[in-house]
Amino acid sequence: MTYGDAEDRFARTDSSPEGSGRNPQEYGAEHQVSPVNEDNSFAKVQSLMEAVVEHDNIQAAYKRVVKNRGAAGVDNISVEAVFDYLREHWRRIKEELLTGTYVPLAVRRVDIPKPGSKEKRMLGIPTVVDRIIQQALSQVLTPIFDPSFSESSYGFRPGRSAHDAVKQARSFVAEGKRWVVDIDLSKFFDRVNHDILMSRLARRIGDKRVLGLIRRYLQAGIMENGLVNPRTEGTPQGGPLSPLLSNIMLDDLDKELERRGHSFCRYADDCNVYVQSKASGERVMRSLCAFLTGKLKLVVNEAKSAVARPWDRKFLGYSMTFHKAPRLKVANASVDRLRGKLRDMLRRGRGRNLKEVIGEMSSLLRGWMNFFSLAQVKGIFDDLDGWIRRKLRVVIWRQAKRPYRRAKMLMRQGLDEKRAWTSARNGRGPWWNSGASHMNEAFPKSFFDYMGLVSLQQLRLRLQRTS
Repeated sequence: MTYGDAEDRFARTDSSPEGSGRNPQEYGAEHQVSPVNEDNSFAKVQSLMEAVVEHDNIQAAYKRVVKNRGAAGVDNISVEAVFDYLREHWRRIKEELLTGTYVPLAVRRVDIPKPGSKEKRMLGIPTVVDRIIQQALSQVLTPIFDPSFSESSYGFRPGRSAHDAVKQARSFVAEGKRWVVDIDLSKFFDRVNHDILMSRLARRIGDKRVLGLIRRYLQAGIMENGLVNPRTEGTPQGGPLSPLLSNIMLDDLDKELERRGHSFCRYADDCNVYVQSKASGERVMRSLCAFLTGKLKLVVNEAKSAVARPWDRKFLGYSMTFHKAPRLKVANASVDRLRGKLRDMLRRGRGRNLKEVIGEMSSLLRGWMNFFSLAQVKGIFDDLDGWIRRKLRVVIWRQAKRPYRRAKMLMRQGLDEKRAWTSARNGRGPWWNSGASHMNEAFPKSFFDYMGLVSLQQLRLRLQRTS
């Protein structure tokens, strides 16, 4: 069976008349998800589970999960194998969802390093089947909750991006709000209070089956070293539903900031409030800490939170200059993380074909530059381009290993015999030689351009011209 067949057929395995076809009766006009009533207020939406398991919604969720790929869960069923599993079991799963008896499997724990920290972030990887169901839930719930979210909330929302948040932050500073209250929530995804979150969901959802299913996803255990540990709080990152749940949980914070008339940007659990003075910022910090701790039962990381100048802090990897019309720049911590990733690649690349290493690096550099394409301070990109070429010259020098091979290599690249032998026998280390004139002349920028190395500065200019 082809992939095209797979993506269209497993959701049709229920042959009952009301559950088949493009417009099944179970998701007809009387069950359309329409959360906004005539007076523009929100009412609880009933019969949501029928919308979740409706054929087109499940098919769209399946396609999304397959496209995102990802690892298998605790059942070891991979993305490639899930179609065959669903073809056999979807009728039962659908019936359990509709009757409110479906029980998700535990999530698989994976710890990943936090950027710029020795701490680790826990990811909870649901099974592929549970990822499909969570994605189907998210597709139905997003139109219900998203319209009421704050205009200053940018994370994981349709038509919004981190770039929008960064540009809004810059505009606040340009308006004269040159102090920032940078709030860092300590292990937010691990400490979400289930009862508080469920009460927020119940404001809009009247289908107890959906509420019960979300509660069971929140409480699904975490498998570690073969043992399942129960979970009483938190919504671990890794499932398609977690981003929406985080926005629902923090919507109260957004509404409180709006009620107070503050200028702020929030992207998931990263929240910056922009004020005109340090004294105002300190008052805001105290009151928000009390609000988050008292009402939402969340913990503010005092060591990482601060009232400071925007150019002394970072937001979503960006910082800015101190000018009256501030310019965006890449935060130093973001540059350091990139250098670390490139070092790891180069370390793994010893002994490999240089073009393969450059191809792997260029893929990372394109993605990194796409994210930081808003940066207006260009010096760091020139510095990074030069540093990357020098690190590659280190690889080239090391791969030649002996003076004889290094001399021959330099002569092949156009250096005269005397200079090639003198350079090859200088006794200096790889880093010194990578910055010396003989390696720069033998392997200039044009050499690396020919090998396919991405120039960050050139890519930045191209991206900004086309945006």
